[in-house]
Amino acid sequence: MLVLVLNCGSSSVKFQLYKWGERRSLCTGVRERIGEPEGFSNHKEAISDIIGSLTHCDTKVIDDINMIRAVGHRVVHGADRFHKSVLVTSEVLKTIKEVAHLAPLHNPPNIMGIESAIEVMPNVPQVAVFDTAFHQTLPPSAYLYPVPYSWYEQYGVRKYGFHGSSHLYVTKRAAKFLGIPKDQVNLVTLHIGNGVSFTAIENGVSIDTSMGLTPLEGAMMGTRSGDIDPAIVGFMCEKLKCEAKDVINILNKKSGHLGVTEKYADRRDIEDAMNAGDERAKLSLDIEVRRIQKYLGTYMALLKGVDAIVFTAGVGENDWYIRQKTIETMEHIGLKLDVEKNRKTRSSSGETELSTPDSPVKILMIPTNEEAVLVEDVVAILEDRYDSHLKYTYSFE
Repeated sequence: MLVLVLNCGSSSVKFQLYKWGERRSLCTGVRERIGEPEGFSNHKEAISDIIGSLTHCDTKVIDDINMIRAVGHRVVHGADRFHKSVLVTSEVLKTIKEVAHLAPLHNPPNIMGIESAIEVMPNVPQVAVFDTAFHQTLPPSAYLYPVPYSWYEQYGVRKYGFHGSSHLYVTKRAAKFLGIPKDQVNLVTLHIGNGVSFTAIENGVSIDTSMGLTPLEGAMMGTRSGDIDPAIVGFMCEKLKCEAKDVINILNKKSGHLGVTEKYADRRDIEDAMNAGDERAKLSLDIEVRRIQKYLGTYMALLKGVDAIVFTAGVGENDWYIRQKTIETMEHIGLKLDVEKNRKTRSSSGETELSTPDSPVKILMIPTNEEAVLVEDVVAILEDRYDSHLKYTYSFE
């Protein structure tokens, strides 16, 4: 069975063609600059180009586009309407549109991707896989904000959480690595990339997470501020003589590391600048590390017992400096890092234990594979054996 996975951003489409029977990817790629003069005019054109490239003589990987049995779509926000992945119907698509205002930077391009794929491949089943689904196990004390309760009842104002596929994947892999049943493992998972989120995992399920109503809450990120005093929005509206949406846009796109350094969003550039003596770059990394430590300590206290913490995603997998600075002062709460091993570990190292043998809490680096979760869900739905991520047995375990 061939499954095409699409991850549609505002100006790009990432894709992967996966051969289920052999559990391997046939190809991956990206189409960028959608909507720009030198790029594709829209998502339909980009997806049509992807489809064409899969059967083109120079880039051919399959003989016929009809060999693709299904398309899986990453959808960032499902609000509390979707607790699991679903087969896309007109009603499902309508509901995704209804909650799009909760993720205005992400859901609209996700929707365009679904609609474009349906138009290009009208007879192929489309499956929506939600970033928020894994966090539907949060208790009310975790997902409700201390604001007027009517905001939740009338407008859905609550914590939803994101990067669910990544947190799910590394949770299952960590349980396997540690030899602990997946419904008994307790973890803190640290997804650190350009976007960053942390999750407290109790008995294999999410009980708290750092991102909230939108992906802006939580940790410091490449261009996103993460947690700030909410009064800053009104304050800066007055100072800049602008609307709240303009300040929110700055907090999403011009803050985080880019805001502090005023130059860089990529940790590699920031660390190069720090090593060259740039004090602002060092400050930016210090702020990030401090915030990671605050969440890590909070979640370890919340869980009352942790089997391991897990670093994942681009920075978490490859940046030894961020990992070391996060852990080196936390020995008093049971985290002991093997410094030399940590310096050598990258994504290419595979699943790796970074803690010393006597560390009370294990420290792991597990490369994430969000596409694996998408493919698993697509196949499970097609074979009518999908219930939810709590009951379905993933082969990647």
